[in-house]
Amino acid sequence: MSRILIVDDDEPLLRALRVNLAARGYQVDTAVTATAGLISAGNHHPDLAIVDLGLPDLDGIEVVKGLRGWSAVPIIVLSARHSEPSKVAALDAGADDYVTKPFGIDELLARIRAALRRGSPAPDAPVITTESFTLDLATKRAVGPAGEVGLTPTEWHLLEVLARNPGTVVEHRQLLREVWGPRYETETNYLRVHFANLRRKLERDPAHPRHIVTRPGLGYRLDL
Repeated sequence: MSRILIVDDDEPLLRALRVNLAARGYQVDTAVTATAGLISAGNHHPDLAIVDLGLPDLDGIEVVKGLRGWSAVPIIVLSARHSEPSKVAALDAGADDYVTKPFGIDELLARIRAALRRGSPAPDAPVITTESFTLDLATKRAVGPAGEVGLTPTEWHLLEVLARNPGTVVEHRQLLREVWGPRYETETNYLRVHFANLRRKLERDPAHPRHIVTRPGLGYRLDL
């Protein structure tokens, strides 16, 4: 049973989400403030967190940053803010996905299932070795010259897609479809943010990447 933490001060929405998720077999913890959400996460270690941005005590971005400080748990931001800067800020802070309000419960459930899948290891996955880092796709571990590198589930999923097609450009639409779903095929800002984070973590010279390569207007490629 997966444990989900929901941090949102809209109590009717919180109740509706708790009922819908519990009915589908999830264990649900809820919090109406950022502080309570971070305390709950520390006490109960959820498998996934859903975080609203408009919280009464702190911006939800601070919850995302707080979770990312010690955990790779998948994070879905749930917000009424529709602007691209808000989405980019949430992704930069460490969120894996961004769902805008109002939303359909079926879409949110699909987002949850996808995020949990990204956080689960794939069986019999290969080990990928480059000059700068090694990826063990079965255990979802990255090791660089200084030791193990912490990656989020979404970063892992993006790398896995590239690693299964080494030396081949994977188009933007394919990456977005495989990682976030068909409704997100135009959200190229998602890719820009997450690949910038991957380069910062894995490349020896992030400004001049050797392995995680961009083909402008086309997509991304993993060079070994």
